[in-house]
Amino acid sequence: MKILLVYPETPTTFWSFRNALKFISKKSSEPPLGLLTVAALLPAEWEKKLIDMNVSSLTDEHLRWADYVFLSGMNVHYQSIKEVIKRCNELGTKIVAGGPLFTTDYEEFPGVDHYVLNEAEITLPLFIEDLRKGCPEQLYSSDKFPDISLTPIPQWNLLDRGKYSTMSIQYSRGCPYNCEFCSITMLNGRKPRTKSREQFLAELDTLYMTGWRGTVFIVDDNFIGNRNKLKTEILPAMIEWLEKRNFPFSFLTEVSINLADDSEIVNLMVKAGFNSVFVGIETTNRESLAECGKSQNMNRDVMSAVKKLQYQGLIVSGGFIVGFDHDPPTIFEQQIRFIQNSGIVTAMVGLLNAPSGTRLFQRMKAENRLLDIMSGDNMDGSMNFIPKMNYEKLQEGYKKVLTTIYSQKHYYERVKTFLQEYQPPSHKAVRVSYKEIQAFFKSLWLLGVMERGKRFFWKLLFFSLFKHPGKFSLSMTMAIYGFHFRRVVENLKTDSFLVGLENQ
Repeated sequence: MKILLVYPETPTTFWSFRNALKFISKKSSEPPLGLLTVAALLPAEWEKKLIDMNVSSLTDEHLRWADYVFLSGMNVHYQSIKEVIKRCNELGTKIVAGGPLFTTDYEEFPGVDHYVLNEAEITLPLFIEDLRKGCPEQLYSSDKFPDISLTPIPQWNLLDRGKYSTMSIQYSRGCPYNCEFCSITMLNGRKPRTKSREQFLAELDTLYMTGWRGTVFIVDDNFIGNRNKLKTEILPAMIEWLEKRNFPFSFLTEVSINLADDSEIVNLMVKAGFNSVFVGIETTNRESLAECGKSQNMNRDVMSAVKKLQYQGLIVSGGFIVGFDHDPPTIFEQQIRFIQNSGIVTAMVGLLNAPSGTRLFQRMKAENRLLDIMSGDNMDGSMNFIPKMNYEKLQEGYKKVLTTIYSQKHYYERVKTFLQEYQPPSHKAVRVSYKEIQAFFKSLWLLGVMERGKRFFWKLLFFSLFKHPGKFSLSMTMAIYGFHFRRVVENLKTDSFLVGLENQ
């Protein structure tokens, strides 16, 4: 068999970092880990090629070569997936589709020959066996969750690693919490399933042997879902592994805010090379937290938790949402105030949406408020249900949040707040690569000369250079991120959205 694994094109979104990647001459922020893992699940004798449309073009020659195209993606890839299916159908190339989007909304995509849904460790072998017998079915699904300690190491040899800014590894699947708007528990369950210590170290070894040096994103739904195993097995092993190799990797991951309650695990994570965590903060309004079942964020001082994590050496990125039924008219000012005071530089603020199959999706459907499937772009200003708040007021307030926090004045002030409170770990050697030097000189030109409002950039540069010289490289990286975030906000398709962004 000749198998072409295709990852669709991601539009320019908040998390694509596309405008920032140009500074370091990279094409994509992270690789298609799911397809690389699927490749390792396929028979070894099959010939395989990978086309990530974010870093290379998908040609008709590629499609003609393949016996099957294996296609995967998320909601944000909806349009690109439609186009790939159309091209395959025109050329007569058969398609096998799976992954999160197809698992929840496969009926939206006619033209696919075989749907291999849910987690591939269970459903893909069933398809392969039927294919060998000559009688593959159209749909394979399962309500069971596989033991991921049996998952093979991703097939890294298919990837052009030089085109990516980070690599990815998965340690666990599932999250112990059950937020109403989140699809994780529906897709991966509430009981975190983990890989073994030996298996996880083997994945680190394999990535290390490919020659990769730099950032690795541990893409878990919630990395601290099984804290005891992390403390006793995984993090101590990671520390030993990294020390023997002089810290070739740094890590980022996703966690819940209750990480701040456990100083032991925070210290272990920092020693194990973690420098950044994404936390779902969502909202400052207690009633809205109760509405969506975000119990882990309630009855706590979230601001203090964020500052504690940053003081202990973890950069906190945050997710925020407006559009809950219980949001008051003051929610927009509340969100702005929290984001600015917290020093969360990378603050993704989106309108609430209901992913297919979630508890929120079912509630909106029962209340006759559901409109469509969600777009998957966290910041495109769309909603797939009718909100309780007047929609025009919601849009207006949402625009105010984004144009405020990503105006140069407010963004650079937030970076300064962060620099004053963040304490970088002392045990790591500072390495400055050629790409970082190149990015710095590009930033001097683009942010310090070409962009309007450049005075704010120069104020940050001199502030960090003289007040926080040990964090200077980090402050310049955040300045580059800000360039990307401003471009994302400017490109939103809404009238009057741009008012004041450049000149505030």
